[in-house]
Amino acid sequence: MRLNALLLLALAAAGCVTSLPAAVQAPGTAQAAGDPIAPLVERLDLDRYKETIRGLTQFGDRRQGTERNRRAVDWIEQQLQSYGCVPERLYYEFDPPPPRVLSAADSAALRARASRPVPDPTIASGEVRLGPGGSRYRGATSPTTVNTDPMRQPDERLRELNREPDTNGPRSEVYCTKVGATRPDEMYIVSAHMDGHGWGEAANDNGSGTALVMELARIFNSPGVVTERSIRFALWNNEETGLNGATAYVMQRAGLQGIEDPPGSGSYPEPLWLGMIQHDMMMWDHGMPRADGTWNPEQRPEADVNIEFQSTALRADEAMRLAFFFRDANERYATDYPAAVGPHMTNTDSTPFMDLTPAISLRENERGMHTGAGWNPTWHQPIDVFTTFSDKDFRLGLNAAQTTLSGVAQLVGARLER
Repeated sequence: MRLNALLLLALAAAGCVTSLPAAVQAPGTAQAAGDPIAPLVERLDLDRYKETIRGLTQFGDRRQGTERNRRAVDWIEQQLQSYGCVPERLYYEFDPPPPRVLSAADSAALRARASRPVPDPTIASGEVRLGPGGSRYRGATSPTTVNTDPMRQPDERLRELNREPDTNGPRSEVYCTKVGATRPDEMYIVSAHMDGHGWGEAANDNGSGTALVMELARIFNSPGVVTERSIRFALWNNEETGLNGATAYVMQRAGLQGIEDPPGSGSYPEPLWLGMIQHDMMMWDHGMPRADGTWNPEQRPEADVNIEFQSTALRADEAMRLAFFFRDANERYATDYPAAVGPHMTNTDSTPFMDLTPAISLRENERGMHTGAGWNPTWHQPIDVFTTFSDKDFRLGLNAAQTTLSGVAQLVGARLER
Protein backbone atom coordinates (compact mmCIF):
# COMPACT_ATOMS: atom_id res chain seq x y z
CA MET A 1 0.00 0.00 0.00
CA ARG A 2 1.33 3.44 -0.90
CA LEU A 3 2.51 5.81 1.82
CA ASN A 4 -0.11 8.47 1.05
CA ALA A 5 -2.86 5.84 1.26
CA LEU A 6 -1.55 4.75 4.67
CA LEU A 7 -1.60 8.40 5.75
CA LEU A 8 -5.22 8.75 4.66
CA LEU A 9 -6.17 5.63 6.57
CA ALA A 10 -4.37 6.89 9.67
CA LEU A 11 -6.19 10.23 9.44
CA ALA A 12 -9.48 8.42 9.04
CA ALA A 13 -8.80 6.29 12.10
CA ALA A 14 -8.04 9.44 14.07
CA GLY A 15 -11.32 10.99 12.98
CA CYS A 16 -9.66 13.66 10.83
CA VAL A 17 -11.35 12.53 7.62
CA THR A 18 -14.58 10.69 7.00
CA SER A 19 -16.49 8.90 4.24
CA LEU A 20 -13.51 7.48 2.36
CA PRO A 21 -14.66 5.63 -0.75
CA ALA A 22 -14.13 1.89 -0.61
CA ALA A 23 -11.48 2.13 -3.33
CA VAL A 24 -9.54 4.65 -1.23
CA GLN A 25 -9.84 2.56 1.89
CA ALA A 26 -8.11 -0.38 0.22
CA PRO A 27 -6.22 0.84 -2.85
CA GLY A 28 -4.22 -2.36 -3.22
CA THR A 29 -7.23 -4.68 -3.26
CA ALA A 30 -7.89 -4.48 -7.02
CA GLN A 31 -4.29 -5.38 -7.88
CA ALA A 32 -4.27 -8.27 -5.43
CA ALA A 33 -7.45 -9.66 -7.00
CA GLY A 34 -5.99 -9.64 -10.52
CA ASP A 35 -6.02 -5.92 -11.26
CA PRO A 36 -8.92 -5.19 -13.64
CA ILE A 37 -7.63 -1.63 -14.14
CA ALA A 38 -4.32 -2.22 -15.94
CA PRO A 39 -5.88 -3.70 -19.13
CA LEU A 40 -8.02 -0.57 -19.48
CA VAL A 41 -5.06 1.79 -18.97
CA GLU A 42 -3.09 -0.14 -21.57
CA ARG A 43 -5.74 0.77 -24.16
CA LEU A 44 -4.58 4.39 -24.04
CA ASP A 45 -2.31 5.09 -26.99
CA LEU A 46 -0.07 8.11 -27.63
CA ASP A 47 -0.76 8.19 -31.37
CA ARG A 48 -4.53 8.04 -30.88
CA TYR A 49 -4.35 10.83 -28.31
CA LYS A 50 -2.33 12.97 -30.71
CA GLU A 51 -4.69 12.30 -33.60
CA THR A 52 -7.72 13.32 -31.53
CA ILE A 53 -5.99 16.61 -30.71
CA ARG A 54 -5.12 17.03 -34.37
CA GLY A 55 -8.77 16.44 -35.28
CA LEU A 56 -9.80 19.27 -32.96
CA THR A 57 -7.25 21.67 -34.43
CA GLN A 58 -8.94 21.53 -37.85
CA PHE A 59 -11.44 24.03 -36.40
CA GLY A 60 -8.83 26.61 -35.45
CA ASP A 61 -9.16 28.17 -32.03
CA ARG A 62 -12.82 27.05 -31.69
CA ARG A 63 -13.85 30.41 -30.26
CA GLN A 64 -17.37 30.30 -28.82
CA GLY A 65 -20.09 32.05 -30.79
CA THR A 66 -18.59 31.18 -34.20
CA GLU A 67 -19.32 28.68 -36.95
CA ARG A 68 -15.98 26.95 -36.31
CA ASN A 69 -17.02 26.38 -32.71
CA ARG A 70 -20.38 24.94 -33.77
CA ARG A 71 -18.69 22.63 -36.28
CA ALA A 72 -16.29 21.48 -33.57
CA VAL A 73 -19.20 20.64 -31.24
CA ASP A 74 -20.79 18.64 -34.08
CA TRP A 75 -17.51 16.80 -34.71
CA ILE A 76 -17.11 15.91 -31.03
CA GLU A 77 -20.69 14.64 -30.99
CA GLN A 78 -20.01 12.44 -34.04
CA GLN A 79 -16.86 11.01 -32.45
CA LEU A 80 -18.66 10.15 -29.21
CA GLN A 81 -21.41 8.50 -31.23
CA SER A 82 -18.83 6.37 -33.05
CA TYR A 83 -17.48 5.18 -29.69
CA GLY A 84 -20.92 3.88 -28.70
CA CYS A 85 -21.42 6.66 -26.12
CA VAL A 86 -24.82 8.18 -26.97
CA PRO A 87 -24.37 11.99 -27.07
CA GLU A 88 -26.77 14.54 -25.64
CA ARG A 89 -26.84 18.34 -25.91
CA LEU A 90 -27.31 21.00 -23.30
CA TYR A 91 -28.59 24.33 -24.62
CA TYR A 92 -28.26 27.77 -23.07
CA GLU A 93 -28.12 31.41 -24.04
CA PHE A 94 -24.99 33.52 -23.91
CA ASP A 95 -25.90 37.21 -23.94
CA PRO A 96 -23.79 39.17 -21.45
CA PRO A 97 -24.52 42.86 -20.85
CA PRO A 98 -22.46 45.34 -22.89
CA PRO A 99 -19.28 46.66 -21.32
CA ARG A 100 -19.80 49.51 -18.88
CA VAL A 101 -18.93 52.94 -20.26
CA LEU A 102 -16.15 54.42 -18.16
CA SER A 103 -16.70 57.74 -16.49
CA ALA A 104 -14.18 60.53 -16.92
CA ALA A 105 -12.86 59.85 -13.41
CA ASP A 106 -12.43 56.12 -14.11
CA SER A 107 -10.63 56.87 -17.36
CA ALA A 108 -8.27 59.26 -15.61
CA ALA A 109 -7.52 56.67 -12.92
CA LEU A 110 -6.73 54.04 -15.55
CA ARG A 111 -4.43 56.42 -17.43
CA ALA A 112 -2.61 57.24 -14.20
CA ARG A 113 -2.18 53.57 -13.40
CA ALA A 114 -0.91 52.82 -16.90
CA SER A 115 1.67 55.61 -16.65
CA ARG A 116 3.36 54.05 -13.63
CA PRO A 117 6.78 52.49 -14.33
CA VAL A 118 6.71 48.76 -15.01
CA PRO A 119 8.76 46.86 -12.40
CA ASP A 120 11.67 44.72 -13.48
CA PRO A 121 10.34 41.16 -13.86
CA THR A 122 13.37 39.83 -12.00
CA ILE A 123 12.29 39.90 -8.37
CA ALA A 124 14.98 40.49 -5.76
CA SER A 125 15.62 37.55 -3.48
CA GLY A 126 13.26 37.64 -0.53
CA GLU A 127 10.68 39.92 -2.13
CA VAL A 128 7.23 38.33 -2.46
CA ARG A 129 4.34 39.46 -4.68
CA LEU A 130 1.11 37.68 -4.04
CA GLY A 131 -0.58 36.57 -7.25
CA PRO A 132 -3.74 34.72 -8.25
CA GLY A 133 -4.24 31.19 -7.01
CA GLY A 134 -1.73 31.51 -4.20
CA SER A 135 1.24 32.33 -6.44
CA ARG A 136 4.32 34.11 -5.23
CA TYR A 137 6.19 35.67 -8.11
CA ARG A 138 9.89 34.93 -7.60
CA GLY A 139 12.60 34.84 -10.20
CA ALA A 140 11.77 35.74 -13.81
CA THR A 141 8.10 36.23 -14.57
CA SER A 142 6.38 37.04 -17.83
CA PRO A 143 2.58 36.89 -17.33
CA THR A 144 0.65 36.36 -20.55
CA THR A 145 -2.57 37.91 -21.80
CA VAL A 146 -5.09 36.91 -24.47
CA ASN A 147 -3.80 37.63 -27.96
CA THR A 148 -6.36 39.61 -29.98
CA ASP A 149 -4.09 40.60 -32.88
CA PRO A 150 -4.65 38.38 -35.95
CA MET A 151 -1.38 39.56 -37.52
CA ARG A 152 0.60 37.83 -34.78
CA GLN A 153 -0.51 34.55 -36.37
CA PRO A 154 2.01 33.97 -39.19
CA ASP A 155 -0.01 31.15 -40.78
CA GLU A 156 -2.28 32.86 -43.31
CA ARG A 157 -4.58 29.83 -43.58
CA LEU A 158 -5.09 29.72 -39.82
CA ARG A 159 -5.50 33.49 -39.66
CA GLU A 160 -8.34 33.25 -42.18
CA LEU A 161 -9.93 30.26 -40.39
CA ASN A 162 -10.05 32.22 -37.12
CA ARG A 163 -11.23 35.48 -38.66
CA GLU A 164 -14.98 35.17 -37.96
CA PRO A 165 -15.76 37.15 -34.77
CA ASP A 166 -17.92 35.73 -32.00
CA THR A 167 -21.53 36.82 -31.58
CA ASN A 168 -23.92 36.46 -28.66
CA GLY A 169 -26.84 34.06 -28.83
CA PRO A 170 -27.79 30.40 -28.40
CA ARG A 171 -25.09 27.95 -27.36
CA SER A 172 -24.85 24.19 -27.01
CA GLU A 173 -22.41 21.69 -25.54
CA VAL A 174 -22.27 17.92 -25.74
CA TYR A 175 -21.94 15.12 -23.21
CA CYS A 176 -22.48 11.36 -23.10
CA THR A 177 -22.84 8.80 -20.33
CA LYS A 178 -21.55 5.34 -19.56
CA VAL A 179 -24.46 3.91 -17.56
CA GLY A 180 -23.52 1.89 -14.49
CA ALA A 181 -24.60 -1.73 -14.33
CA THR A 182 -25.68 -1.81 -10.67
CA ARG A 183 -25.59 1.85 -9.52
CA PRO A 184 -26.87 3.85 -12.52
CA ASP A 185 -28.14 6.48 -10.06
CA GLU A 186 -24.59 7.56 -9.08
CA MET A 187 -21.90 9.04 -11.32
CA TYR A 188 -18.57 10.77 -11.67
CA ILE A 189 -18.28 13.65 -14.14
CA VAL A 190 -15.14 13.63 -16.32
CA SER A 191 -14.85 16.86 -18.27
CA ALA A 192 -12.91 19.48 -20.22
CA HIS A 193 -13.76 22.65 -22.13
CA MET A 194 -13.58 22.50 -25.92
CA ASP A 195 -13.53 26.22 -26.78
CA GLY A 196 -10.43 28.37 -27.07
CA HIS A 197 -9.17 31.70 -28.37
CA GLY A 198 -5.93 33.55 -29.17
CA TRP A 199 -5.72 33.04 -32.98
CA GLY A 200 -4.00 29.65 -32.74
CA GLU A 201 -5.39 26.11 -32.83
CA ALA A 202 -6.11 25.82 -29.08
CA ALA A 203 -4.12 22.57 -29.18
CA ASN A 204 -3.13 22.73 -25.51
CA ASP A 205 -5.89 25.03 -24.22
CA ASN A 206 -7.87 22.97 -24.44
CA GLY A 207 -7.57 20.42 -27.23
CA SER A 208 -5.33 18.43 -24.89
CA GLY A 209 -8.02 18.15 -22.20
CA THR A 210 -10.86 17.61 -24.67
CA ALA A 211 -8.97 14.78 -26.40
CA LEU A 212 -8.25 13.20 -23.01
CA VAL A 213 -11.94 13.11 -22.10
CA MET A 214 -12.88 11.79 -25.55
CA GLU A 215 -10.29 9.00 -25.33
CA LEU A 216 -11.63 7.97 -21.92
CA ALA A 217 -15.16 7.95 -23.36
CA ARG A 218 -13.92 5.67 -26.14
CA ILE A 219 -12.25 3.21 -23.77
CA PHE A 220 -15.01 3.04 -21.15
CA ASN A 221 -17.57 2.47 -23.91
CA SER A 222 -15.53 -0.24 -25.65
CA PRO A 223 -17.10 -3.69 -25.97
CA GLY A 224 -16.75 -5.74 -22.81
CA VAL A 225 -16.12 -2.82 -20.43
CA VAL A 226 -18.55 -2.82 -17.49
CA THR A 227 -18.79 -0.23 -14.72
CA GLU A 228 -20.90 -0.49 -11.57
CA ARG A 229 -21.45 3.29 -11.36
CA SER A 230 -22.09 5.74 -14.20
CA ILE A 231 -19.59 8.12 -15.79
CA ARG A 232 -20.56 11.30 -17.62
CA PHE A 233 -18.11 12.66 -20.21
CA ALA A 234 -18.79 16.38 -20.66
CA LEU A 235 -17.19 18.83 -23.11
CA TRP A 236 -18.06 22.32 -21.93
CA ASN A 237 -18.41 25.38 -24.14
CA ASN A 238 -17.84 29.05 -23.20
CA GLU A 239 -15.13 28.38 -20.64
CA GLU A 240 -13.02 31.24 -21.93
CA THR A 241 -15.86 33.74 -21.40
CA GLY A 242 -16.25 32.91 -17.72
CA LEU A 243 -17.11 29.22 -17.22
CA ASN A 244 -20.54 29.84 -18.75
CA GLY A 245 -21.12 26.37 -20.22
CA ALA A 246 -20.30 24.54 -16.99
CA THR A 247 -22.34 27.04 -15.00
CA ALA A 248 -25.34 26.49 -17.31
CA TYR A 249 -25.06 22.74 -16.72
CA VAL A 250 -25.04 23.22 -12.94
CA MET A 251 -28.00 25.61 -13.07
CA GLN A 252 -30.09 23.32 -15.27
CA ARG A 253 -29.22 19.90 -13.87
CA ALA A 254 -28.08 20.09 -10.24
CA GLY A 255 -31.68 19.84 -9.02
CA LEU A 256 -32.34 16.71 -11.10
CA GLN A 257 -29.73 14.55 -9.35
CA GLY A 258 -30.75 11.03 -8.43
CA ILE A 259 -34.35 11.35 -9.69
CA GLU A 260 -35.64 8.27 -11.48
CA ASP A 261 -37.49 9.37 -14.63
CA PRO A 262 -39.94 7.98 -15.43
CA PRO A 263 -40.55 6.48 -11.96
CA GLY A 264 -39.88 2.75 -11.86
CA SER A 265 -37.93 2.78 -15.14
CA GLY A 266 -34.47 2.37 -13.63
CA SER A 267 -33.39 5.38 -15.69
CA TYR A 268 -31.68 8.35 -14.07
CA PRO A 269 -31.19 11.25 -16.51
CA GLU A 270 -29.00 13.02 -13.93
CA PRO A 271 -27.39 10.56 -11.52
CA LEU A 272 -26.15 11.77 -8.15
CA TRP A 273 -22.81 13.58 -8.49
CA LEU A 274 -20.12 11.71 -6.54
CA GLY A 275 -17.27 13.82 -7.87
CA MET A 276 -16.13 15.99 -10.76
CA ILE A 277 -12.76 15.71 -12.51
CA GLN A 278 -11.86 18.59 -14.86
CA HIS A 279 -8.97 18.67 -17.40
CA ASP A 280 -7.57 21.98 -18.65
CA MET A 281 -4.21 22.36 -20.45
CA MET A 282 -2.32 19.08 -20.14
CA MET A 283 0.90 19.39 -22.14
CA TRP A 284 3.27 22.30 -21.40
CA ASP A 285 5.64 22.06 -18.42
CA HIS A 286 8.84 23.81 -19.51
CA GLY A 287 9.58 25.90 -16.43
CA MET A 288 9.64 29.62 -15.74
CA PRO A 289 10.56 32.10 -18.47
CA ARG A 290 14.10 33.36 -18.72
CA ALA A 291 14.98 36.83 -17.40
CA ASP A 292 14.79 38.25 -20.94
CA GLY A 293 11.24 36.91 -21.41
CA THR A 294 12.17 34.04 -23.70
CA TRP A 295 11.19 30.49 -22.80
CA ASN A 296 12.79 27.08 -22.77
CA PRO A 297 11.65 24.98 -25.77
CA GLU A 298 12.50 21.77 -23.88
CA GLN A 299 10.31 20.15 -21.25
CA ARG A 300 11.77 20.57 -17.77
CA PRO A 301 13.11 17.42 -16.03
CA GLU A 302 10.70 18.01 -13.13
CA ALA A 303 7.58 17.95 -15.35
CA ASP A 304 4.62 16.38 -13.62
CA VAL A 305 0.83 16.08 -13.64
CA ASN A 306 -0.74 18.60 -11.29
CA ILE A 307 -3.92 17.66 -9.43
CA GLU A 308 -5.60 20.62 -7.77
CA PHE A 309 -8.48 21.12 -5.36
CA GLN A 310 -9.73 24.42 -3.94
CA SER A 311 -9.12 24.80 -0.21
CA THR A 312 -11.89 27.41 0.14
CA ALA A 313 -14.61 25.18 -1.38
CA LEU A 314 -17.44 23.90 0.82
CA ARG A 315 -16.44 20.33 -0.15
CA ALA A 316 -12.70 20.98 0.23
CA ASP A 317 -11.98 18.05 2.58
CA GLU A 318 -13.64 15.55 0.27
CA ALA A 319 -11.97 17.11 -2.76
CA MET A 320 -8.59 16.85 -1.06
CA ARG A 321 -9.10 13.15 -0.44
CA LEU A 322 -10.20 12.71 -4.05
CA ALA A 323 -7.06 14.52 -5.25
CA PHE A 324 -4.76 12.30 -3.20
CA PHE A 325 -6.62 9.25 -4.39
CA PHE A 326 -5.85 10.27 -7.97
CA ARG A 327 -2.22 10.83 -7.02
CA ASP A 328 -2.15 7.27 -5.72
CA ALA A 329 -3.65 6.09 -9.03
CA ASN A 330 -0.90 7.98 -10.86
CA GLU A 331 1.77 6.24 -8.79
CA ARG A 332 0.42 2.84 -9.72
CA TYR A 333 -0.60 3.29 -13.35
CA ALA A 334 1.07 6.30 -15.03
CA THR A 335 4.09 5.27 -17.06
CA ASP A 336 6.36 8.33 -17.11
CA TYR A 337 5.35 11.33 -15.01
CA PRO A 338 4.52 11.66 -11.30
CA ALA A 339 1.65 13.69 -9.91
CA ALA A 340 1.61 16.52 -7.36
CA VAL A 341 -1.38 17.80 -5.39
CA GLY A 342 -2.06 21.50 -4.81
CA PRO A 343 -4.85 23.40 -2.97
CA HIS A 344 -5.40 26.33 -5.38
CA MET A 345 -7.71 25.04 -8.14
CA THR A 346 -8.92 28.11 -9.99
CA ASN A 347 -10.16 29.54 -13.30
CA THR A 348 -11.55 26.36 -14.81
CA ASP A 349 -14.88 24.56 -15.13
CA SER A 350 -14.64 22.65 -11.86
CA THR A 351 -15.29 25.92 -9.99
CA PRO A 352 -19.12 25.95 -10.48
CA PHE A 353 -19.22 22.40 -9.06
CA MET A 354 -16.83 22.70 -6.12
CA ASP A 355 -19.40 23.63 -3.45
CA LEU A 356 -21.82 20.90 -4.60
CA THR A 357 -19.58 17.87 -5.09
CA PRO A 358 -15.91 17.02 -4.55
CA ALA A 359 -14.20 18.69 -7.53
CA ILE A 360 -10.60 18.50 -8.73
CA SER A 361 -8.70 19.65 -11.81
CA LEU A 362 -5.85 17.96 -13.64
CA ARG A 363 -3.44 20.11 -15.65
CA GLU A 364 0.20 20.45 -16.72
CA ASN A 365 1.35 22.85 -13.98
CA GLU A 366 -0.12 24.87 -11.15
CA ARG A 367 -2.68 27.35 -12.50
CA GLY A 368 -1.83 30.19 -10.15
CA MET A 369 1.76 29.51 -9.06
CA HIS A 370 3.06 28.70 -12.54
CA THR A 371 0.66 29.60 -15.34
CA GLY A 372 -0.25 32.88 -13.66
CA ALA A 373 3.45 33.80 -13.53
CA GLY A 374 3.95 33.20 -17.24
CA TRP A 375 5.26 29.63 -17.26
CA ASN A 376 3.11 28.80 -20.30
CA PRO A 377 3.82 31.06 -23.29
CA THR A 378 1.31 29.09 -25.40
CA TRP A 379 -1.62 30.13 -23.19
CA HIS A 380 -4.11 32.08 -25.37
CA GLN A 381 -1.36 32.76 -27.91
CA PRO A 382 -0.90 32.14 -31.66
CA ILE A 383 1.78 29.49 -30.94
CA ASP A 384 -0.81 27.21 -29.32
CA VAL A 385 -0.75 25.01 -32.43
CA PHE A 386 -0.19 21.28 -32.84
CA THR A 387 3.35 21.64 -34.23
CA THR A 388 4.58 23.59 -31.17
CA PHE A 389 4.46 20.48 -28.99
CA SER A 390 6.92 17.60 -28.84
CA ASP A 391 6.20 13.95 -28.15
CA LYS A 392 7.31 14.58 -24.55
CA ASP A 393 4.59 17.21 -24.26
CA PHE A 394 1.96 14.89 -25.74
CA ARG A 395 3.15 12.09 -23.45
CA LEU A 396 2.66 14.34 -20.42
CA GLY A 397 -0.97 14.67 -21.49
CA LEU A 398 -1.21 10.91 -21.98
CA ASN A 399 0.03 10.37 -18.42
CA ALA A 400 -2.75 12.63 -17.17
CA ALA A 401 -5.16 10.41 -19.12
CA GLN A 402 -3.63 7.33 -17.46
CA THR A 403 -4.07 9.00 -14.08
CA THR A 404 -7.74 9.86 -14.60
CA LEU A 405 -8.68 6.60 -16.29
CA SER A 406 -7.18 4.47 -13.53
CA GLY A 407 -8.63 6.64 -10.76
CA VAL A 408 -12.13 6.75 -12.22
CA ALA A 409 -12.03 3.04 -13.11
CA GLN A 410 -11.44 2.19 -9.47
CA LEU A 411 -14.14 4.54 -8.22
CA VAL A 412 -16.83 3.19 -10.58
CA GLY A 413 -15.85 -0.47 -10.24
CA ALA A 414 -14.77 -0.93 -13.85
CA ARG A 415 -13.83 -4.32 -15.25
CA LEU A 416 -13.28 -5.95 -18.60
CA GLU A 417 -15.52 -8.92 -19.35
CA ARG A 418 -14.04 -11.18 -21.99
